[in-house]
Amino acid sequence: MTSPRRRAKTVYLASPYGFSGQQRSLLLPPLVEALERLGLEVWEPFARNNQVDRAEGGWAWRIGQADLRDVRESDAIVAVVNGVPPDEGVMVELGVAIALAKPTFLFRDDFRRATDSEHYPLNLMLFTGLPREGWRDWYYESVEELADPAKALARWARGDDAGVQRGGAG
Repeated sequence: MTSPRRRAKTVYLASPYGFSGQQRSLLLPPLVEALERLGLEVWEPFARNNQVDRAEGGWAWRIGQADLRDVRESDAIVAVVNGVPPDEGVMVELGVAIALAKPTFLFRDDFRRATDSEHYPLNLMLFTGLPREGWRDWYYESVEELADPAKALARWARGDDAGVQRGGAG
């Protein structure tokens, strides 16, 4: 008897990389590929929800609604929090995911600091979706680090939920 095939976990990839053709072709693919190698289904909003005729009125509202629906329906969020400050749209998507207690993973390979705390490299509110202790387990500073089997994302992807707290816990 074969066991039922488990549905791949979905991650919403909140990033500002879809607005520029160069970023879309150079920066986005390595992130998506790294997440897919973990066995995750990646919901990248520029690929999923930007199929809208911008000549048609109301396109921006429809994209925003589709993106928020995807945040709500995804299993977790991986947020690219580069920039000083990070992209406003990414911050809204991250805030929604934190409010919904989704597992939250932050990616920042930008060395600049934008912080109000000596403890965190960014605004402290971005870390409310991570555990108080061990938050660095949920924070990634390179594409290669996303595959680290000891860190929270890989543990969550392989179903080791006992070792992964939900957003804001701890």
